[in-house]
Amino acid sequence: MKPLVEFCASNVSSYTKPVMEALENDPELDVDVLEYGCLGYCGECYMQPFALVNGDLVQAETADELLEKIKAKLKADEEEQEDFPF
Repeated sequence: MKPLVEFCASNVSSYTKPVMEALENDPELDVDVLEYGCLGYCGECYMQPFALVNGDLVQAETADELLEKIKAKLKADEEEQEDFPF
């Protein structure tokens, strides 16, 4: 199953649109990128960029930092999946 990165529409309009586009256009990544009206993190949504990566909250001070943290989380999840394939 492909990794899943989820974004809140309000956070996208404020912070994370470039992050979403970077993930969608990165030829080295094979991830599903989805945007929802609300992810239930309303307090976080207006404070700083965030996304859910495979259901886990990832947040950062800047959009660029968020992109790097998302990529690191995807890599860590992939390595964990290789270690425990079941």
